[in-house]
Amino acid sequence: MSTKLHIKKGDTVKVLAGDSKGSEGKVLSVDKVKNRAFVEGVNMVSKHTKPTAQNSEGGIVKQEASVHLSNLMLVEPGTGKPTRVGRKLDDKTQKLVRFSRKSGEVIK
Repeated sequence: MSTKLHIKKGDTVKVLAGDSKGSEGKVLSVDKVKNRAFVEGVNMVSKHTKPTAQNSEGGIVKQEASVHLSNLMLVEPGTGKPTRVGRKLDDKTQKLVRFSRKSGEVIK
């Protein structure tokens, strides 16, 4: 059984801790095994690359590094403020849906 996470790919999140604290970005991918996520423009690191066929120059490339999920908080789509995430059973579809703890609205 896979673990249920409060953050999915495509969500907008706010960083709560670390060097990128306070910044917001879109989730590019989530690693369920390591409980980490890659967020657009957050936790940028410099990576040294060798010249290849695709990148003939090589050199130093800036790219995102993963952030632990505990350091991320979902930003509510309507208000743009960070909110905690809960799960409840949807009456119509009988499926588990995410909802905002702040406003009570269903997310996606």
